[in-house]
Amino acid sequence: MTETDGEARIVKDLAIPLYQAKGWMKFLAVMLILGGVVTILTIWGILVAWLPIWAGVVLYQAAGAVEEVQLGSGRREAFERALGKLKTFFMISGIFNLVWVIVSLLGVFFGIGMMAVMSGGMGGPGMMGGGY
Repeated sequence: MTETDGEARIVKDLAIPLYQAKGWMKFLAVMLILGGVVTILTIWGILVAWLPIWAGVVLYQAAGAVEEVQLGSGRREAFERALGKLKTFFMISGIFNLVWVIVSLLGVFFGIGMMAVMSGGMGGPGMMGGGY
């Protein structure tokens, strides 16, 4: 067994857990892409729909690279590409979730402000309380 064969075997062994999860990776990728397409149909979604679509494409590419490692020659470059794609996927997912947290918090604060104004809680008369 040559050094290259030994490295290929190690790379294939390291890729086994990802290879076993490749079906779920592809499923999640397709769901993210479809979710992004549906999100485009909303006004706010037009601004952020590219994030889940991009994440889905990157995750699908990672699954393909892992499959190439296991079914191919076990090349280190393919495994590194798969891990790089997973890194990008997690970065995109983190950014996407951060955007949604910020948008949600802004919505909550806006809603609280609107309720305060509508109930007259800012020192003025209430809209339904008769006032002056």
